[in-house]
Amino acid sequence: MQQLYVNQPFPQDWIRLFTHLANLFFEQSKIVSELTDDETLDVRFTEDTELPSVSVELRWHGKQYDAQFTEEILATEEREIIRQRKRMYSHVLLEVLEQATGMEQEWGILTGIRPTKLYHMYRQDGFSVDEAKQLLQQRHRVSVRKSELIAQIANIQLKALPDLYTLKQEVSIYIGIPFCPTKCAYCTFPAYAIHRKNGRVESFLDGLHEEMRAIGRWLKEHDIRITTIYFGGGTPTSIEAEEMDALYQTMVDSFPYMEHVREVTVEAGRPDTITVPKLKVLKKWGIDRISVNPQSYTDETLKAIGRHHSVQETIDKYWLSREQGMRNINMDLIIGLPNEGLAEFEHSLAETEKMQPESLTIHTLSFKRASEMTRNKDKYQVADRKTVGQMMTRGEEWSKANGYIPYYLYRQKNILGNLENVGYAKPGEESLYNILIMEEAQTIIGLGCGASSKFMDPATGKLTQFHNPKEPAAYILGFEESIDRKIAYLDEVFYSTDPIK
Repeated sequence: MQQLYVNQPFPQDWIRLFTHLANLFFEQSKIVSELTDDETLDVRFTEDTELPSVSVELRWHGKQYDAQFTEEILATEEREIIRQRKRMYSHVLLEVLEQATGMEQEWGILTGIRPTKLYHMYRQDGFSVDEAKQLLQQRHRVSVRKSELIAQIANIQLKALPDLYTLKQEVSIYIGIPFCPTKCAYCTFPAYAIHRKNGRVESFLDGLHEEMRAIGRWLKEHDIRITTIYFGGGTPTSIEAEEMDALYQTMVDSFPYMEHVREVTVEAGRPDTITVPKLKVLKKWGIDRISVNPQSYTDETLKAIGRHHSVQETIDKYWLSREQGMRNINMDLIIGLPNEGLAEFEHSLAETEKMQPESLTIHTLSFKRASEMTRNKDKYQVADRKTVGQMMTRGEEWSKANGYIPYYLYRQKNILGNLENVGYAKPGEESLYNILIMEEAQTIIGLGCGASSKFMDPATGKLTQFHNPKEPAAYILGFEESIDRKIAYLDEVFYSTDPIK
């Protein structure tokens, strides 16, 4: 564990931020109140409120590193002034850590998961493309390469959704099915091994039908349209074909203006859940956009992460889906899975090339707090920073060579190599829901287990979150209360002039 001594007391949220920045360079870091030895990073900040500027001296192993950042503070609200000062402190701390370690952080001081949202905000504030990129580089220390990537993605998003900035009067719907054949070692989504001994699947579905009907009634009564609908989880194709059929019947019966919904997606992410009857149900309801997620094309890796299907089953179910009329298929690959390096990733790309799905999302492994992989970190050997960086670069090269364009991007805490997750698609095949949820462009109503709702005030853009119960038993007991809470939020963001309490 790397210790950092900081020469003055800071609020706890500042300490968390400094720790996060240090963790980009060292596997574990801790801010301490006393300088103990030469191994401790000696960080000494000074602030000049007249300039205004922040300076830092970093002493480590007998060497000193210095940085200064000056930026005029134009904000008048106290909260915005504090936010800008935190950014200035982060700026100089990152710079001296880069000097001391020789490591470059291409994402700079950005700790949020949505870099493209920041770019969109600058564009909506009237900055040009070049000015927005410069702000990312100067204010946030984002590299030229990453700022170019952000601008490219934002441009593609606006081609896919020309009205992206004006969709606040519509909503999208997320429907969470919390069951999977097994739970993957890296997963923290609501995903419970499906079994039917205690009737929880049937009871959950009863509650979900009622939730869909109730929200549908509110949307119809208030004449609000739906932009996209996304069935996620878990694995929505874990339930039986007849149960899927009934859900889609409720969707069509309950939701308004279904003929104007731009996109309906169903994650069939686990190949071991895909069957001909289920594909026929999807086709019956005009749903032809699904995910078939390999994650890796190495059988040993699939076993290590708890996926009880083979590589060949992924391939077979992909072609079966094609035969049954699935027009738009997404596949996911994960960089940095246990015991995988560049050679294994090259093999996964080569197998993907044979199938040419309409979209491919390249994820970087993230050690999520509650996952099996994080709880037993020593058990899983993952690639080092240099290797995962090479894998990400290779994914970019492969995607471009195969006619894919990057259309959405997000980042996570504890992500290997401080990298990112990037969604690539053939031109015109981008997932509109992925764009909307990542850029937080409208209200997303979450239905089902663990589903997160984000209510956006159309006038101010302010977001308020609400989470359904994560565990099926709790959802079954509490779905009626969740319905009432969501309708209250909808009433407030769309029709009340008073802020949500």
